[in-house]
Amino acid sequence: MPADSAPGDPEISRGRPRMPQPDGRSSVLGAGPGRPRRRRLSDTETERLMLETAAGAVADLGLTVSLDHLRLEDVIREAGVARSAVYRRWPSKGEFLGDLLLELARGQAPLAAVGVEEAGASVRRILGERIADLGTAEGRLRTAAEVVRETAEQDFGHVRASRDWRTYLALTATYVGMESGDLHDRVGAALAATEARLTEGIVASHDAVLRLLGLRRRPGATAEDLAHLANALLRGMVVKVVARPELAGRRLAAGPGGEPGDWSLVAFGVAQLLLGNLEPDPDRPWSEERADRLRAVLDSGADLHELARDL
Repeated sequence: MPADSAPGDPEISRGRPRMPQPDGRSSVLGAGPGRPRRRRLSDTETERLMLETAAGAVADLGLTVSLDHLRLEDVIREAGVARSAVYRRWPSKGEFLGDLLLELARGQAPLAAVGVEEAGASVRRILGERIADLGTAEGRLRTAAEVVRETAEQDFGHVRASRDWRTYLALTATYVGMESGDLHDRVGAALAATEARLTEGIVASHDAVLRLLGLRRRPGATAEDLAHLANALLRGMVVKVVARPELAGRRLAAGPGGEPGDWSLVAFGVAQLLLGNLEPDPDRPWSEERADRLRAVLDSGADLHELARDL
């Protein structure tokens, strides 16, 4: 963690990328006007604007070994908040950077950047196209494979392209090198909470698809175990393609669900992990009545979880 710096004592940093502004202008932290000063803000609003602005700057500039490349005066100007309010909340740069690390560890932006709406639309489309195949266990497993094929590749693309995810992954990788102490423990707790929320969301999405298809997991690995493994595989591929970018475009002619198709490496890996753990759910036998209900909920335009609740 960099040493604390006194108010008004930042260093000039050059060569930073330009940050887009709401009105279309570009500014550089420390080299140009920020947003116009607004009404008098509360301390809570000032804190939120400062942390969001700094998190955006980290995403633009990258999370380096430290956060020395961030100048507090630049963030104040970019956020358009009162300097006195900032230094009342954070008397030193070190205190601000500690809260910024906690903000990054909480991972709200990465959690919002995983393409939930796109995945839900893909599931609805795949189920609608294949509803005639769902009368057999084999057809439902093939449909599950197609859901995995599309959504895993979409998730990989979202995570790989998201600057917020890159920052979050960098923080998780560098957390172990942080100096021991209260901040280290608080960042660790924040990361653990973010991971728990992320895993909970993955499990909920998997459960919704299984319910829609009348499938269940075989005894053995828990839903949480499989969610952790699937997410670890996806993250590992995101890191892998940094050094081997050609792997992002590598395709396989494979049929993990029994139907040959064109697969990306990450989707193939997730399918191999998940599909072998599925079997028909005897508590949700397929029938024409169930097929009719599925058609009705698909036509309703409900999201993935609402679809599953209606079946």
